[in-house]
Amino acid sequence: MMKNSAVYLDYNASTPCSAEVVESMLPFFSGDYANPTSTHVAGRIALRAVEQARLNIAKAFGVSPEEIIFTSGATESNCMVINGVAQKHQMRRRIVVGAGEHKSVLEPCKDLQERGFEVVSIPLKRSGVINVSEAEHLVNKNTLLVSVQGANNETGVVQPVRAIANLARSRGALVHCDAAQMPGKLPFHLDDIGVDYASLSAHKLYGPKGIGACYVRQGRPRAAVAPLLQGGGQEGELRAGTHNVPAIVGFGTACQLAVSLLHRSMLQVDSIRDSFESKLLELLPEVILVGATENRLPGTSCVIFTDVPADILLARASDLCISSGSACTSGTVSPSHVILACGYSRDEARCMVRVSFGRYSRAIDADLAATRLAECVKAIRGDLEAQPSDSFARTREHGHDV
Repeated sequence: MMKNSAVYLDYNASTPCSAEVVESMLPFFSGDYANPTSTHVAGRIALRAVEQARLNIAKAFGVSPEEIIFTSGATESNCMVINGVAQKHQMRRRIVVGAGEHKSVLEPCKDLQERGFEVVSIPLKRSGVINVSEAEHLVNKNTLLVSVQGANNETGVVQPVRAIANLARSRGALVHCDAAQMPGKLPFHLDDIGVDYASLSAHKLYGPKGIGACYVRQGRPRAAVAPLLQGGGQEGELRAGTHNVPAIVGFGTACQLAVSLLHRSMLQVDSIRDSFESKLLELLPEVILVGATENRLPGTSCVIFTDVPADILLARASDLCISSGSACTSGTVSPSHVILACGYSRDEARCMVRVSFGRYSRAIDADLAATRLAECVKAIRGDLEAQPSDSFARTREHGHDV
């Protein structure tokens, strides 16, 4: 329960910093506050803290410390890879991305398209999983980069990254994975998925906001990406800028905790999510659970409440902190591009709500959320039925979209 008494059920958007993370960060705000690139003794203390955090993160994800490049988060990491690879390579001109990728992948790809690159999307099945057989036709010898999420932030569906990576490599393409949603939720080693680059954010696994990392495999992948930020030699000259030491330390601690608590957390959060969906189906049998037949992240539930616009539902159920999709786009007047890519109609996409449970969720939250959402849905349907038959169409025309 949050301090404002609202029940927080939006863990895919952001997680609270764990107490252990906050404690590990505190000395580096006002005690060991030196710049880690300074050569004096105080700078060396800060540098040791940065490198210990890098080691902790690398160990958690099964890679070498030299392959972890600190950034401000997964959005910067996504842009760094996509734009950095394109900047350095002009011979191959095709970029292949999953149709349900985060906007921080889709938007830089759109910019590349305007600069003459060919950008193609791998379609999703109705269940939300990437269509691998379609990918086989789209990834060709002219493909420079393939980018696929580890798991979708809206549906929670885990994507077949290894299969896509094998396909891409067989055709000489580099492979990137936006893996922001994976750590701390499922067993996750970067070597297991076989990618060249991966993007991570600390605030998705109970660490601080504004810090993340880009995994850059040694060898050809490292040589293939150009830095976007210049002006300093930090991070192996791939990412200039003074290190955010407290946040980096917190990120390292969060990764250690994620590994140690993973098994217990998975079982707990999965049980709460299943209880929520079971109760919701009991109260509203007609709801659509997107991706429920696929392997999903524990805790993620993507629900379509037919004929109930998500913005109206969220306003009515204001005591629940839930989302109408990606937090980065929930303020826009458009339906979820992910749900549209799954083949659902625009009206159905406008009625999608994401509920995501996490480490600090309680069993009672599942029952409360299901009961409250069912109450609000029934009340909204009653209100809509009392209005003229074309009211839902007029509501859409006036911009009340998800």
